[in-house]
Amino acid sequence: MTPDRTAVAKAPVAELIPFRTADGLELELRRCRGGDGPAVLLVHGHGVSSEMFALAEIRNVTDVLADAGYEPWLLDWRGSSRLRHNEFGDPYTFDDVALYDIPDAVAQIRARIGDRPLFVVAHCVGALALALSLTAGRLPGLAGVVAQGVFLTPKVGNAVRLRVLLGSELLASRVHHIDSDFRKVGLWSRRTLLHAALTRKGDCPDPTCRMVHHGWGMGVRLFEHDHLHPRTHDRLADLFGPIPLAVLPHLRQMELAHAVVRWNDVDERYRDLPENALDHADRIDCPVLLLSGSRNEAWLDSNRLCRDVLAARAPGVEVRYTEIPSYGHLDTFIGRGAALDVFGHLLDFLDEMSARPAQAT
Repeated sequence: MTPDRTAVAKAPVAELIPFRTADGLELELRRCRGGDGPAVLLVHGHGVSSEMFALAEIRNVTDVLADAGYEPWLLDWRGSSRLRHNEFGDPYTFDDVALYDIPDAVAQIRARIGDRPLFVVAHCVGALALALSLTAGRLPGLAGVVAQGVFLTPKVGNAVRLRVLLGSELLASRVHHIDSDFRKVGLWSRRTLLHAALTRKGDCPDPTCRMVHHGWGMGVRLFEHDHLHPRTHDRLADLFGPIPLAVLPHLRQMELAHAVVRWNDVDERYRDLPENALDHADRIDCPVLLLSGSRNEAWLDSNRLCRDVLAARAPGVEVRYTEIPSYGHLDTFIGRGAALDVFGHLLDFLDEMSARPAQAT
C-alpha cells in the first residue's frame, strides 16, 4: 500500500547525536525514525537550522520522508542558528562546511546504517557546500543528491550582487554579525540605524520579516508570503539566526566566478577541495536532481543553468531539473503546501533511484 503523502501525521521521534568534526567543532545530527529504507541527510541553508525541515505547523519534509519508508537525518552544521558557533564562534568559510561538516556527518550516518543507501538533500548555501564536497571526491557512493535553489553555478541579480559587494567590502571587516530579530537590537543599539536601513522597504509590516528579505535575502524575497502558514510567519525570528558577515567574501568570490570555488589558497588543509568545482564536476558519481521555485529571486535560474552547463561540460553526470511553479526560494521547504506541490517530486526521485539496484539484480 502506498503511503498517503499529504495527510498530516505525527512527526517521528528524533534521536539527538552530537558529534565532533575533524577540526574540533561540536555539531549535531537528529535521527528521525521512519522506515527501514534508505537514509536521507537533510542539509539546511545558511543561518537557519534543521528546524526548517521539521516545522510542526505544516506537513513537513521529515514527516513525508518517514511515512514513505525513508529514515530522515537532520544536520545542524556550523552555520546553524541552533548552534552558538554561528554567532559566537571563530569565522569560517564554506570550505570548512565542505571539508568537515558534511563529510563527517555522512561518516556518522554510515557508521549507523550499515550498507543501506544514503541520499543527501541540500538547500541553498548547504547545496553550494555539498557541490564542493562532491567534486572533491569526499562523498563517494551516495545513492543520489537533491540540490534546491542552487548547486554548481550560482547566479544572482543586480540587487543581490550589490548587497554582497557592499557587505563584503564595507561591513564584514567591521561587524561580526547582524541579528535577524529586530527585538534584539532595540532602539539604542549602535546597529539600530543599520537595521532601520535594511528594513525600511517591504510590504509586510513585520520588521523581522523585512529583515529576513533584505538581510538574508540580500534585498530580494526569500519566499512567497501567501505560501507560509501564519504560525511559520509569526516565528521567523526563531527560525532565522544572526547573519554572520565573515562568509560574504566567499559568496562574493563565487558570484564573480559564476561557479562554486574554494576560498582558502594558502592553508594546506584545504588542498583537497577543487579551486573550481565545475572543473571537477565529472567526479560526481551519483544522480542529481536540481529543484527550484519559478519565482526564486535569490538565485534566479541558477539550477536550470546548472543542468545545461553540466550537460555540456560533464555529460557523464546524470542530472535532471524540476521547476516548481509559483514558488520562491525558501517556501519550497517551509511552505504550508509544499507537501503537495514540492515533496512529491523529491519522493519520485528517491523512489526511482532506490529501485535501481533491485532492477539491476
